[in-house]
Amino acid sequence: MNLELDKKFVLVTGASRGIGRAIALAFAREGAYVSAVSRGIEDLGKLQDELYKTSTRPHLTTTADVATSAGADKAICETVRHFGGLDIVVTVAGKSFARDAHDMTEDDLRQSLDANLWTTANIAQRAAPFLAKRGGGSITMISSIWGREAGGAPGYNIAKSAVNALAKALARDYARDRIRVNAVAPGSILHPGGGWYRRQQADPEGIAKFVAAEIPMGRFGTVEEVADVVTFVASARAGWITGACIPVDGGQSRAF
Repeated sequence: MNLELDKKFVLVTGASRGIGRAIALAFAREGAYVSAVSRGIEDLGKLQDELYKTSTRPHLTTTADVATSAGADKAICETVRHFGGLDIVVTVAGKSFARDAHDMTEDDLRQSLDANLWTTANIAQRAAPFLAKRGGGSITMISSIWGREAGGAPGYNIAKSAVNALAKALARDYARDRIRVNAVAPGSILHPGGGWYRRQQADPEGIAKFVAAEIPMGRFGTVEEVADVVTFVASARAGWITGACIPVDGGQSRAF
């Protein structure tokens, strides 16, 4: 299937590792111009090399903290200055903090909202006028199955639920500008250096039991499987999908 992403201008936040990295590379393979944003300078440099090995487009990497207004402004402005426009936005940045409600402090909740909700909202609101100027486009927000139902760290649960609500609200408001907004909700994804990888290394037997009990497909998902869904949802081939939250979880979630 031709996703018609060739020569599209794509911004991916949280792009230096894991799911974000896989998404950036997937768009590059489709012929898009990729603007990759992250706080991690070293990992971002490695990604830049990989992007240029994947395609010869003039890709861009930018170091910025998009949880802040200044960082979000920098990410958008650098992208538009470099490419001359913006067609697709994917927000990936996110993090979990205190693991249970008893230990969660006001600062934990604030950090979770900053890392998950505001990193998304700051970019989406700033990107929308540029997408509209190009005749429309798409914004895809990486959520979690713990934004669809109870589970995970409480602050993360709250913040990812808010991301799903944001996607629905913006989808309805931005439809008049021909901008589609969706969320993609990964389940348990395994990649080197990620949280499940560290847990598996520390307790392989316990994690094997978790997978057998909790994931009907019997294995962890891969970052590439998430990236494949994101590129489709962001493309013109998904032109009638907006305001949706799409799980990519091997059957792990229990919500309808």
